[in-house]
Amino acid sequence: MKNLDVDVNTNPKVTVLLPFFNAEATLERAITSIAHQTFNDFECILIDNNSTDLGTDIAAGWLKKDKRFILISEKKQGPAWASNTGYEASIGRYIARMDADDWSYPDRLEKQVKFLDEHPDFGAVGGLVEHVGHSELTKGFERYVSWSNSIRDYHDISNRRFIELPVVNPSAMWRREVVEEYGLYRSGDFPEDYEMWLRWLGAGVKVHKLSEVVLKWYDSDHRLTRNHSSYRDKAFYEIKSKFLAEWLAKHNQHHPEVAIWGASRISRRRARMLLTYGIDICCYIDIKRSRDLDKPVLYYSEIPDPEKIFILTYIKQMNARDEIQSFLHSRGFIEGKNYLLIS
Repeated sequence: MKNLDVDVNTNPKVTVLLPFFNAEATLERAITSIAHQTFNDFECILIDNNSTDLGTDIAAGWLKKDKRFILISEKKQGPAWASNTGYEASIGRYIARMDADDWSYPDRLEKQVKFLDEHPDFGAVGGLVEHVGHSELTKGFERYVSWSNSIRDYHDISNRRFIELPVVNPSAMWRREVVEEYGLYRSGDFPEDYEMWLRWLGAGVKVHKLSEVVLKWYDSDHRLTRNHSSYRDKAFYEIKSKFLAEWLAKHNQHHPEVAIWGASRISRRRARMLLTYGIDICCYIDIKRSRDLDKPVLYYSEIPDPEKIFILTYIKQMNARDEIQSFLHSRGFIEGKNYLLIS
């Protein structure tokens, strides 16, 4: 087995957290992409999360040829537990995430370290990702990646966080101080990565995304986000409603009243999750003239001026969402001040 000729720093600047579970088909690719980074001052903690295949042997093999790699285990099942255990063993000033089925571009760590070094007011940095799908079932993720890649600066990341997660988790790097102050992943009946980023952004952590592609994000029919209850649609809306209500209490000048753009049954059901947190729905807005429901329904062209109403849009179709945003801007509404996109 050939050893890699690299200098090993006993106090590395970066820690890469790479949890894995039964990933023998992809783990070698993922580890290799980290081993061949142009930035060498790192440790990579491989966290075995109860693998029963050859993944553990693959990881152990890397310890023999590259001293920057460390292998530990976590018996509690799940990426949140595994990543947190890896963090507790880490010593890097910056923490990067990596999944066992992905591939990092060679200059990923170098570019992200450079950004954090040069922008001390930012707590985390991501990057664009290249979606690699293999079946029709992955088309949804392809659309999500296209949307996520369009959200880059802090202003847009902050304002669009309640649509979906604007930062692809395994493409990110953050400061140790952010974790020390606000915590890492929490386990619960919710998507742990989305909850963490909502928590950090809600606490004022500034997040940026590089304009370069830093990660190949491999998709599969067996992705956890398709098969685990914590990633079901309802779980996303429940956790975003909690953090959205906190945001509204701080920023909505008409608090606790909001208007909901979207009068369909599914839009109303999702919006009503806010009621638990003391938010009051004053009316619905729709593109069709219709009878009142449990609240008045306003025809879209008859909405009041921006200073008289705060609007949350619960329209999931991207084209319709873009049209609504253009209309609101034409009426003087400002994103983050007079309205937010939610779905």
